[in-house]
Amino acid sequence: MYMPHIHNKPGQHDICVSGYIVKITEGDEPRIILHKHRKLKMLLQFGGHVELDETPWQAVLREIAEESGYDKNQLKLLQPCYNRLTSLPGVKLHPQPIAIHTYPAGSKHYHTDISYAFITSENPIHEIAGDESRYFTLFSLRDLKKLTSKQMYDNAKTIAIYTLTKVVKEWEEVDLLLYKI
Repeated sequence: MYMPHIHNKPGQHDICVSGYIVKITEGDEPRIILHKHRKLKMLLQFGGHVELDETPWQAVLREIAEESGYDKNQLKLLQPCYNRLTSLPGVKLHPQPIAIHTYPAGSKHYHTDISYAFITSENPIHEIAGDESRYFTLFSLRDLKKLTSKQMYDNAKTIAIYTLTKVVKEWEEVDLLLYKI
């Protein structure tokens, strides 16, 4: 489901979320799943706007389901193994993102994106939402590095490379149910 920009005046920001999903299959190197964005025609991770009635964590799970067909029960969240808060009294703690960054999204308008990393060994079990791109592919680190800035935004490519080279190797797999937000 497409949500328009909430803020569209010069200098305003929309909060967005994205999920970098890494697929691990026995005997193969980890590969990241990218889809061709239906409007931008660029290879990207799954994601979109945080709606007014949801948290960023709820939004990333919704966006992943809509755009990839993955059920949250098919995914594990990747989280740092070191010095990570696991609870806070009286509030709900969000998972640790792999990146939070701001980029221009039109004329004097910005998106601030909160990016999370996930891992799976399964194929998606649900249909992709009707208005979403049906084109997605698995990319090895070698294939990812070959993508040009006309195929994938440099910032998204850098996070994808970081996810494959550091996050998958150094962060731990955590059950998504730990974060009931």
